[in-house]
Amino acid sequence: MFRIEILRSALSRSHPQTFSRTSYLFSTWYSPESISTPQADENDPVLIKLSIAIRDSYRDPPSEPSPFTSSPSIRNLLPSLTARHVVDLINSNPLSLPHHSIFAFFKFISSQPGFQFTIDSYFTMVRFLALHKMFDEAQSLIAIVVSRKGKNSASSVFTSALETRGSDLLVDALMIAYTNAGFIPDAIQCFRLSRKHKFTVPIRGCGNLLDRMMKVNPTETIWGFYMEILDAGYPSNVYVFNILMNKFCKEGKMCDAQKVFDEITKRSLRPTVVSFNTLINGYCKDGNLDEGFRLKERMEKGRTRPDVFTYSALINALCKENRMDRAHGLFDEMCERGLIPNDVIFTTLIHGHSRNGRIDLMKESYQKMLSRGLQPDIVLYNTLVNGFCKNGDLVAARNVVDGMIHRGLRPDKVTYTTLIDGFCRVGDVDAALEIRKKMDQNGIELDRVGFSALICGMCKEGRVVDAERAFREMLRAGMKPDDVIYTMMMDAFCKKGDVKTGFRLLKEMQSDGHVPSVVTYNVLLNGLCKLGHMKNAEVLLDAMLNIGVVPDDITYNILLEGHHRHANASKHYIPKPEIGIIADLASYKSLVSELYRALKEHRNR
Repeated sequence: MFRIEILRSALSRSHPQTFSRTSYLFSTWYSPESISTPQADENDPVLIKLSIAIRDSYRDPPSEPSPFTSSPSIRNLLPSLTARHVVDLINSNPLSLPHHSIFAFFKFISSQPGFQFTIDSYFTMVRFLALHKMFDEAQSLIAIVVSRKGKNSASSVFTSALETRGSDLLVDALMIAYTNAGFIPDAIQCFRLSRKHKFTVPIRGCGNLLDRMMKVNPTETIWGFYMEILDAGYPSNVYVFNILMNKFCKEGKMCDAQKVFDEITKRSLRPTVVSFNTLINGYCKDGNLDEGFRLKERMEKGRTRPDVFTYSALINALCKENRMDRAHGLFDEMCERGLIPNDVIFTTLIHGHSRNGRIDLMKESYQKMLSRGLQPDIVLYNTLVNGFCKNGDLVAARNVVDGMIHRGLRPDKVTYTTLIDGFCRVGDVDAALEIRKKMDQNGIELDRVGFSALICGMCKEGRVVDAERAFREMLRAGMKPDDVIYTMMMDAFCKKGDVKTGFRLLKEMQSDGHVPSVVTYNVLLNGLCKLGHMKNAEVLLDAMLNIGVVPDDITYNILLEGHHRHANASKHYIPKPEIGIIADLASYKSLVSELYRALKEHRNR
């Protein structure tokens, strides 16, 4: 659909000296003086009879179904009518019929079985409609042409448009139709053909295409097309540059984002605060804080004042790098300049202090936030809970949750999972299970992180039965345990002397598609060695080697410790050899041989 009023406004803003109110928009659609076409025979009896029949049948507004359906004169003429007659009617209109009646007849006859318009017929009607300012109807006909011709038809359709006195706005309409149909390469082809044939830049078509490409095309493709239309004379807009820059930043392509930024000034535009902020945020997320601060300095020198978002991006990056002193310095600078920090900045600072274990500064920042009248949201409350839990202060963590509930906020999955992890870390598995019950009562399901925390806490406390129960529940819920959970479970059972269950879990782990690492094998080897099952331990070592798992020095130390303990089970004490770091299997076997040789010598004395 043509958005005429919007287009007039946009064009007048971009080139006020070039475009008048209506002359550019409308006159180029229909220019009969410029190109001569075959003249219609106004005395053609079929054309005259058709005009009379339309005049006598048409009523304004038209009735439904079409008034021509019940007209005997129209029905009598139908067998003798061709597309040429309709084109002649449009071009000559010998009885000066109302334009609505001619378009109504065009639609009627196009729906008749066996009657087929050529592409030239459609473009002739498009010109006629445009002359009478029926732009929506004209666009709908062009959409029909594009739909019927399909993909990769731009070249042939454009040629037909030229042959029927194509115009600047017809190019616009073609680009829009191809774009709306999703035929992006065809729309681009229309633009390039318009340049080849010296049409003016199709402003609306390019704008519509650019907007669609922003949603579906790779950023590099959009950038290339935008530069192409800018070089052709399309009006530049810093808003588009900002969008492209943001897309490159999100993709981590900072070199391309910088090129877009640099192009703004090359096109005689001035970067806005959004331009600077977009690039600063991109560099900060990319870990390049130096470039972020360089751009901030450039902003200030260019008399563009950094805003809250500028400081927020830089403070966030500093906190992620644990540069909390610099982050606070920037916070103070922002406040001194009269900028009011928002909840995002406070949350960032609080999270940074929480991650660094500076609970005192976390509390201080929280109090500053409250003193400014800002109310914490669920994200900030969860940050506070996490900070207290990591510091082992579960009482304070519970108080935060109670305060959250008092304010009418409901704890979410993150809140509960954080508490479960906190209680498991301090060994209070029962309290963690109570939190789990509250989750169930509130209809919140435990996720993979929560199950992992519970299983870890139970394993550490030696509650292997509870751990396996939680493990099986996790599987029933459709969640796959990772290598860490499997290994943790094996370790807990092996420490209880239940190596058999450990090997059963190993088999499950492998059946689930996991490839056990050297850490997993070390856990099982340790369990075997503590039970004195040294032959089984050696078999497991061979199995490791056969599947390509390389033992480390911990592996060999576990085995040597086992052999030493096994050797000293006799009445003869054999001193443990100096192990150090064992580099390979040969060194390990040499030490084992040395150990048992010493045992044999002691027995022979």
